Amino acid sequence: MKWHTRNMQAGVTVFLVLGFMGVFAIILGTLSSYVLTQGKYGRALYAREVALNVAESGLEYYRWFLAHNPTIMNNGTGLVSPYTYAVNDPEGGSMGSAQVTATTNLQCGAVQWVDLVSRGVADISPGFPRTLSARYMRPSIAEYSYVVNTNVWAGANRTIRGPYHSNGGVRMDATHNSDVTSAAATWYCNSSYGCNPTQSSAPGVVGSGSNPALWTYPAPTMADLFQTAANTTYQLDMKAKAVAQGGIYYGPASGSVNNRGYHLIFNPEGTVTIKRVSQTTGFNSYSTQFTYQNLTSGDRVREYSKINNETTLGTFNIPASCSLMFFEDRVWIEGTVNGKVTVVSATPSDSSTRPDVYLNNNIYYASYDGTDGLTVVSERNVLIPLIVPNVMEIHGIFIAQAGHYGRDHFDTSDLSSQYDQYVTRSQLTTVGTVVSNGRTGTSWTDGTAFLTRLDYYDQQLAFSPPPFTPIASTDYQFNLWREQ
Repeated sequence: MKWHTRNMQAGVTVFLVLGFMGVFAIILGTLSSYVLTQGKYGRALYAREVALNVAESGLEYYRWFLAHNPTIMNNGTGLVSPYTYAVNDPEGGSMGSAQVTATTNLQCGAVQWVDLVSRGVADISPGFPRTLSARYMRPSIAEYSYVVNTNVWAGANRTIRGPYHSNGGVRMDATHNSDVTSAAATWYCNSSYGCNPTQSSAPGVVGSGSNPALWTYPAPTMADLFQTAANTTYQLDMKAKAVAQGGIYYGPASGSVNNRGYHLIFNPEGTVTIKRVSQTTGFNSYSTQFTYQNLTSGDRVREYSKINNETTLGTFNIPASCSLMFFEDRVWIEGTVNGKVTVVSATPSDSSTRPDVYLNNNIYYASYDGTDGLTVVSERNVLIPLIVPNVMEIHGIFIAQAGHYGRDHFDTSDLSSQYDQYVTRSQLTTVGTVVSNGRTGTSWTDGTAFLTRLDYYDQQLAFSPPPFTPIASTDYQFNLWREQ
């Protein structure tokens, strides 16, 4: 009986030992598997990090390659794609290789930017590649809401979104959310800029704007945008490209200077209707700009902006390979833009005549995903005329090279009663960029022009502007850097 009991106890002990050994084996196997998995995960993370650095090295190498082959950025000649770049460890050995694919964006035979895609692979583990993409380009003025070449006053009835720069002093009373920069350390701010009493040495940026912490002065000047020689070179180049590369070109219209020009109506399906203007009506107006018109303060000029007679020349497709339109005369613009197009109004071979551009009505885009855009370059002024919608909305980049951007002052005492209703307008919304050599103004202290103004820079166009949009810097840089 005792022998049987001892055998039973021994058997239980064996089962217990085997059970504990099984549990221990399961735990040990689980721990071992976890350790091995974590080791693989760690090696994968390290390989991915190395691959990312290899991909970035590929981008940086191709930046160097582009900088040392300037013809690529001129017309695409010499582009090598794809290109495999071996990345070596500074401490010895190979880290991996990057394959860089480059794609040029061409307009009228000239490169606008280069899109790069770099796929990096680490030698230690080729199964974990990383891919980076970037756009190599010079920053354009589309990165700004406003660029002005003189002293300027942004009034309290404005909301500004995007960087605002002046080569002169800035009186900033608007609500804004981005940098406000002035190239002036101090400036003379009098009552015409809202300073009462006059400040003979006002700070570069002064006023009651919403975010003074964002004000910087003195900042680097952007005077290159307004140099006469540079502007003439730009105009001649644009004219040559429009003529030789399949863009749209029209010479001076027939008739007297004040009664002629071209009326452009952009259509949502991607076409433009062009009409030749042959007769206009003029209205007396006051401008803040005097020097280029040989005026003295208080003088009024006659603005011939109302179209009375015009002849339709046709409706044309905007050439996809050269979306550039050049007119050696005044231009009226309105409609819905489909695609990206640049309109230039200039007479580079005739210094005695400097045409203006009139934003004749609302200007929209067919879509707002960055595929559509408009740049308008005027040799002199970009003006919003008397007869415009009460609530007006314009999209685009508007550049007044020698004159100014704005809506000049109209007075009912100078107008027939049928036009009195247009003197004061309710609201102007501008989505894009304004570049003006002279002082801008779309609202006057007597309550005329636009009562409310909303100015928003177009982030989509900042990194993908219409062709030949003037640059803000000559230095190339990476934009739209991201991992795919």
